[in-house]
Amino acid sequence: MIIQFGTSRFLQAHVDLFAHEARLAGADVPPVVVVKTTRDAARTSRVTAFGDPAGFDVIIRGLIDGNPVEGTTRVRSVVAGYAVATDWTKIRDLFTTKATHVVSNTGDSGYVVPGDAETAAAAMVGDEPPRGGFALLLLALLYRRWAAAKGGITILPCELVPSNGQALHRSVAELARALALPADFLRWLDADCLWPDTLVDRIVSEPLEPLGAIAEPYALWAIGSRPGLALPFSHPAIVITDELERFERLKLHILNLGHSWLADRWARAGARREMTVLDAMHDPDEAAALRDVFNDEVIPGFARHGMGDEARDYVATTLDRFSNPYLAHRLADIHQGHGAKVAKRIGGFIDWISQTADGDLPMPRLRAVRAANI
Repeated sequence: MIIQFGTSRFLQAHVDLFAHEARLAGADVPPVVVVKTTRDAARTSRVTAFGDPAGFDVIIRGLIDGNPVEGTTRVRSVVAGYAVATDWTKIRDLFTTKATHVVSNTGDSGYVVPGDAETAAAAMVGDEPPRGGFALLLLALLYRRWAAAKGGITILPCELVPSNGQALHRSVAELARALALPADFLRWLDADCLWPDTLVDRIVSEPLEPLGAIAEPYALWAIGSRPGLALPFSHPAIVITDELERFERLKLHILNLGHSWLADRWARAGARREMTVLDAMHDPDEAAALRDVFNDEVIPGFARHGMGDEARDYVATTLDRFSNPYLAHRLADIHQGHGAKVAKRIGGFIDWISQTADGDLPMPRLRAVRAANI
C-alpha cells in the first residue's frame, strides 16, 4: 500500500495518475490511501471523495512539439481518504501493517522540527495524533511500525525542498534523538528505511470538483537511486538517476529562471495585473528576449558543465510549456518573493557557472537582473 500524505491537486495529476496508468499498462500496483495532514475543515469533502470507487478525472491539455494535445483519464488508483484529525487510529494501523511506500507533498514547513518536546513525546505512545508538522507525524508512525517489529519503508517526498529525502530524514532523526528514542530505532531509521531525494515537475493549472485537475502534458518524477530501492510501480515519467542534481539544475535554471526573467521584465514594464506567461509568449519582443537569454547565456552556461545538449532539449520543452494555450499562469503570482527567487534561480546559475574551470561567462542580461534585485 502507498500512503500518500497530502491531498493536493498536484499529487492527483502526478503520482496518482502515474499509478493508474501503470496499472492500465499491466503492472501490479498497490492501492493508494490519501491522508489529510492539516486540521482545517476546508478539504473535508475532498477527503471523503477519495473513497469514491468511480475515481476522478485528470485532464491533460497543452503542446507537444508545438502541436496541441488534450485527453481525459479517469483515475482509480486511490481507494480511500482519511484525515489525521479524525482517523488517526485507522491511519496508524494501515501504516504499521500495510504500507510499503510513503509519498508526501505537505509543504516545506512540515520539515521543521517542533519545539514542544513534551507534546512530541506523548505522540509516540498515545492515542491522539501528534501536533507539530509532518516530520513529527511521520516519526510517530515510524516509531509505531518499529515497535511492532515490522520492516522498513521507503519514503518518497515530493516537497520542493533541496535534497528533500535527506532533509526529511534529518528532521525525523533529530526529533528521535531529542526525544531520547532507543538507539535501535535510530539504526532502523537509517538502515531499514530508504529516504531517496526526488524532484517533481508538472504544472497543474486548474482544479476540478470535488477531485481532479487540469494539467500540462509534461511530467517528471526524478528519483535519486539508492541500494535496495524498489519503487511501487514504473512509469515513463519516472527516472531513477545517480545524477539528480542535473535534473534539479535544468528545472531551476531554465524553467524557473525563465519564469523569473519574464516576471522581472513584466515588473519593469508596469506590472499589468492580469498578464500571463502565455501573454508574454504572444508578445514578439518578450518572446524574443526570452529566447535570446536562453540561447546566448543559459545554454552556453550549461555547456560549461557538459550539459549543453540536455539544456537545449529542455529549453525547447520549456518554450512549449510556456506557450501552452490552456494555462493561465499570472506573472503577478510568479513575481511574489521575486528577490529571493532571482537570487536562487539567476544568481545561483551565475555562481554555478563561475565554478567551472573556464570561469565566468559574460551573461550581461542575467547579471543585470541579479544586480537590480540585490
